[in-house]
Amino acid sequence: MKTQIELWKEGRTRLTNQLINIKSEDLPKKLGESPNSAGFLIRHIAEVELLFAKNVFGNMEAKVDAQTVKAGKDTGQWTDLESLKTIIEEAGIQLEKAIESQQNWEGVVETKEFGKKTKAEALGRITTHTAYHAGQLAIVLKYGK
Repeated sequence: MKTQIELWKEGRTRLTNQLINIKSEDLPKKLGESPNSAGFLIRHIAEVELLFAKNVFGNMEAKVDAQTVKAGKDTGQWTDLESLKTIIEEAGIQLEKAIESQQNWEGVVETKEFGKKTKAEALGRITTHTAYHAGQLAIVLKYGK
C-alpha cells in the first residue's frame, strides 16, 4: 500500500507544487483560444479525483458535485482561490484514504468513462489525469492572459 501512495503523491506534486505560488489574478487566465482557464483546470482536477475516490475506489466519505464535468466547459465561475485550494486539499485527503483502503489491486472496476480497468490501472489513470491537467495549468499560468 505504501508504494501506491508514494507513486500517487509524487505524481500529484505536478499540481501541488504549482498551487504554492498561484494568485487570484491567475485563475481567469487562458492560453489563446483555449477553452479552459486556470481556475477551471484546478476545479476539474479536484472533482475528478473526488469522483475516483468515491466511484472507483469506494470512499463514500468523498462528496463531489462535479460542476466542471456537468457543464462540459469553462463557465468562468472558478475564480475563488481559497475555495479551489480547499477542494484540491479535500480531494487529496479523500483520494489518499481511498487508495489506502484498497485490498485487491487486481480487482476490476467499470465506469462508463473508461470501461473496465483493474484498480491498479485506475490508479494510473487518475494519477496521469491529474498530471496531464497540471501540465496544462503550468502552461496557462506561464503564458496565459
